[in-house]
Amino acid sequence: MSDLDVFLQQLLTGLSNGTILALIAIGYTMVYGIIELINFAHGDLFMLGNFFALTLVGVCGFAAADAGGGNNFAAVAVLLCSTPLFCAAVNWTIDRLAYQPLRRSSRLAPLVSAIGVSFILMNIGLFWGGLPLEVFGFGKAPSSWKSFPALLSNDNLLGDSVIYFSAKDLLVFVVTVPLLVALTIFVKYTRTGKAMRAVAQNPTAAELMGIDTNKIIGRTFILGGMLGGVASVVNALYNNSLHFQMGFRVGMDAFTAAVLGGIGNLPGAMLGGIAIGIIRAMSDQYVATQWTNSVVFLILIMVLVFRPSGLLGARVREKV
Repeated sequence: MSDLDVFLQQLLTGLSNGTILALIAIGYTMVYGIIELINFAHGDLFMLGNFFALTLVGVCGFAAADAGGGNNFAAVAVLLCSTPLFCAAVNWTIDRLAYQPLRRSSRLAPLVSAIGVSFILMNIGLFWGGLPLEVFGFGKAPSSWKSFPALLSNDNLLGDSVIYFSAKDLLVFVVTVPLLVALTIFVKYTRTGKAMRAVAQNPTAAELMGIDTNKIIGRTFILGGMLGGVASVVNALYNNSLHFQMGFRVGMDAFTAAVLGGIGNLPGAMLGGIAIGIIRAMSDQYVATQWTNSVVFLILIMVLVFRPSGLLGARVREKV
């Protein structure tokens, strides 16, 4: 494999993981853009989505591609329909129970609450991993990594090409790219999307115009949860592994992507997620895996030093 082939392969890997990360980063940036809350529990919601998808695989008896004789597209469709609904319900419940009662309190209270919710979800994941199902190893080692069955074939769609592009890579782009485009159109042109932007710009003025801010915030959490659910399924199918602590690392990367692109900016979150994915892939290949986190945050610091609002963030004067 030539140097160019290695570069293109890492670029493909970075784009695949980056688009998954972009879906999670949007969940961070949507919530922050409306209520200025850094929802640290969002990464752990993504983790629960992975566990829910694996549970469905075990309960429904979905077979891996090599065991079932081909790509299990029906199983993928079931996971993509059910997991986002689960994550949306969990995210909406978290908002109603943990964040909404603190809406008019100091900014520190919801932030501490988000950290507490993160630990709660992480422990739920630990207990979940102990379920007596075959896919969880019959619960004998709840804290260990779990293997997600390869429901899609690992065969190279490019034939004898040295560049590896499988059905899993194709799924990532087929699912995430149209979803990102649809979300942009939804926020920009629909009635609910316009209400979200109004609440984000000035909640008090939005209420005076007859917008139910709590309902709009709740819908934002539902939408962010659904995106996290889609990201959970795509990640499980692409990387084929999960762990009850995976939400922390993924959450940090997604939050970094949101800040890099411009917190509160949807296109910025997409750009930041793809950028972080590519940076990680290139650092793993050309620097060293153990230095990847340092490289990511070094680039983030450099960007914020010269552009504090992020790549696509707007400079806004603080009103006093």
